[in-house]
Amino acid sequence: MSDGYAWRVTPVAGRTVQGECSHLDQAQGLPATTARGCEDCLREGGTWVHLRQCLACGHVGCCDSSPKKHAHAHARSGHDLARSIEPGEDWAWCYPDELFLQPCCYGAAR
Repeated sequence: MSDGYAWRVTPVAGRTVQGECSHLDQAQGLPATTARGCEDCLREGGTWVHLRQCLACGHVGCCDSSPKKHAHAHARSGHDLARSIEPGEDWAWCYPDELFLQPCCYGAAR
């Protein structure tokens, strides 16, 4: 999937106050990744469950269900947004604000 999207917070049903993401400006228009797996696990010889791609720099790390949680560790470097690159999934996550994001406004300025 090529990411020419702007991203927005996914509304949460039943929640009267919706969260706001203060990190959306970090999202870059990234090309579809050709990563074979989690960059860190491949280097270390580890395993992963699902893959996430940093929306700031394109780093591919493993999800929080994976043993090493490399995507979350990468987010602590100041790159707060990551999208799922699993087939059929079209969402992203803001780690510090703990919010799901959906793509919107293809090609729109951020």
